[in-house]
Amino acid sequence: MLLVLTLITVALVVVALAGFLIAIVWALNDARKSVKAIADGLEAVQGHTAPLGDKLTAINGGLVALLGGLKSADGHLGRAAKVFRLG
Repeated sequence: MLLVLTLITVALVVVALAGFLIAIVWALNDARKSVKAIADGLEAVQGHTAPLGDKLTAINGGLVALLGGLKSADGHLGRAAKVFRLG
């Protein structure tokens, strides 16, 4: 009788372990699909943002020129504030 109970217990443990392993394989397969989709999306983003390097250089040059004008305007406004005793 003890042998039968032992064999039944071993069989249940093996079935439970097989079930968990199948669930793990299923989850890993879903994760693989998700990672592949993310990688494909990142490659698309890389392709779409590649031309930005040249454009950002031009934008940076324009902003540097704008900075000089804004600093000059800030100086004028600061002097005007002193004249009108606002600052």
